Amino acid sequence: MIRSLVTAAALLASASALAADTLKMAVTTSFHNSGLSDVLLPALKDDIGLEVRLIVVGTGQAIRLGEAGDVDAILVHSRRAEENFLAGGYGTHRREIMYNDFVLVGPSGDPAKIADATTAKEALTAIAKSQAPFASRGDDSGTHKMELALWSTAEIGEAERNPTWYNEAGAGMGATLNTAAGLNAYVLTDRASWLNFGNKQSLTLLFSGDPVLFNQYAYLPVSPDKHPHVAHDAAQQLEIWLTSPRAAELINSYTINGETLFTFNAENLLEAAE
Repeated sequence: MIRSLVTAAALLASASALAADTLKMAVTTSFHNSGLSDVLLPALKDDIGLEVRLIVVGTGQAIRLGEAGDVDAILVHSRRAEENFLAGGYGTHRREIMYNDFVLVGPSGDPAKIADATTAKEALTAIAKSQAPFASRGDDSGTHKMELALWSTAEIGEAERNPTWYNEAGAGMGATLNTAAGLNAYVLTDRASWLNFGNKQSLTLLFSGDPVLFNQYAYLPVSPDKHPHVAHDAAQQLEIWLTSPRAAELINSYTINGETLFTFNAENLLEAAE
């Protein structure tokens, strides 16, 4: 690993020769909806001459694209799915980059009274008991996987999530938030997507703060052993940049209405290689 990092660092030093390099990365809709990519990608191209083409999908689809070798790297947020990806030999390793949290949003009138809940389990139990409208992504994304895990913890199975109140959008985070706004429904969302969402109508953030709602984003390069055609050198360049002080500054300083959307928590790989 250290040798590969040093090799990547040498490549970074000759960035002017890499200006034509392009990398395909599958990212979650929640990351894209946050607007952070509009900050990171131009800076990345200016710094090391690497152009990143984003494929914006849910975590499940991003992982399938990586398994098929259709992208060079993935940036996702579902640790169990990421570990399965690595166990199958499809990725070289997993690198934590940044985190935020999931929150429960709903109608300002809060018919299920989840603002009074002390845990996410209690909040979802109250929603199910009241049968207040709930909008689910229903798309095998990292957010959807988290939502299903929370329902399971609350012991509210699929049969109990009746379509009369439980609505599956089968869409990304932005579209699901629009569905929730239209239905005046509760919804689980990452904080960044919520802060950057413009069609809030009567929706408001009602519940957050439970440690189980922690939301880690990780970077996984696709394995060149599994797919020799992938741009592995470019994936290494991107990884080192994403763990650099430059990326840390951009991520930590990205705010909307004074609220921080992500917190950088990556190890600086160039320092680690020294």
